Amino acid sequence: MKQRDYYFDNAKFILIFFVVFGHFIQSFINDDQNIYTLYKVIYTFHMPAFILISGFFAKGIAEKGYIKKYAKKLIIPYLIFQLVYSIFYYFLYGKSTFAIEPLTPHWSLWFLISLFFWNIFLLAFVKLKPIQGIILSLLLGLTIGMIDWTSTYLSLTRTFVFFPLFLIGFYMKKEHFNLVKTRKARLSAIIIFALVFIGFHFFPSINYQWLFGSKSYEALGEGYLVGMAIRIFFYMLSFLMIFCFFACVPKKQYFFTKFGKSTLYVYLLHGFFIRLFRQSDLPDIFESPRSYVMIVVVSFLITMLLSSNIIISFTQPMIELRSSKLKQLLFKSSTYTSNR
Repeated sequence: MKQRDYYFDNAKFILIFFVVFGHFIQSFINDDQNIYTLYKVIYTFHMPAFILISGFFAKGIAEKGYIKKYAKKLIIPYLIFQLVYSIFYYFLYGKSTFAIEPLTPHWSLWFLISLFFWNIFLLAFVKLKPIQGIILSLLLGLTIGMIDWTSTYLSLTRTFVFFPLFLIGFYMKKEHFNLVKTRKARLSAIIIFALVFIGFHFFPSINYQWLFGSKSYEALGEGYLVGMAIRIFFYMLSFLMIFCFFACVPKKQYFFTKFGKSTLYVYLLHGFFIRLFRQSDLPDIFESPRSYVMIVVVSFLITMLLSSNIIISFTQPMIELRSSKLKQLLFKSSTYTSNR
């Protein structure tokens, strides 16, 4: 039996932690410049690295039934959570009308529908030479910024902007990751992280929404040519930061390693915690930089909780459309009760 690669499980767990942490600290980016700077640094690599890993594990594109499998894995949970979040927001925000908009992804659900499209795109792009496909994907990522209506519709802007990362991940091999698994690469990565933090700190006017990849150039206040130049800059920055991140990922197995297998659960479920947090009075508690350490701890605990077997057991029917974990849990529970 092939041993699971702990390196990628570690990477996925750390990345999903940064997703949760980044969403938490968004409430404070207007109150503390250091938090605002840290927020932008995190957004240069956390979703881009996730997207690259997703492409890396999409090697089975040629297998029979691959697209059908991904439609079931992504589109059905997407539709389910569109409904669930619509109900949740209706009550949370006290909306006067209830509406379901399946073609306008709620908040973080954009990733599911974009991931499905990226896998569809692969069917066409694998027919090109790698360099041709990557150049074409970059051109599409730059061109989509000229169109405004795609910002929210089916997450098309993000889909095209981030597709080059997915495609590069698809063409990567483990040997490429081995190039950054050195002490020298790790030291260089730490220095680059520090320099990027300093850069964002001294240039706070840099609009963090460029890092979302979700808006047109016009919506970001720029013309086509300047907008393309800025997007190219953020492409280069994200590529650099992605590999800085991978240089810092530990290779051995740790207590959190096993949770890296369940990042989809964290991604889909953490939004309930974030929205409740933002609507509550809890953000007022964090009035000093020292208090932000609590957010790190809370983010880590939520990431662990939503990756746990108990949460997976009860939410698996909604996310994976099966109940094997729940049956195992009930079986263990009944066995434990009968043996007492």
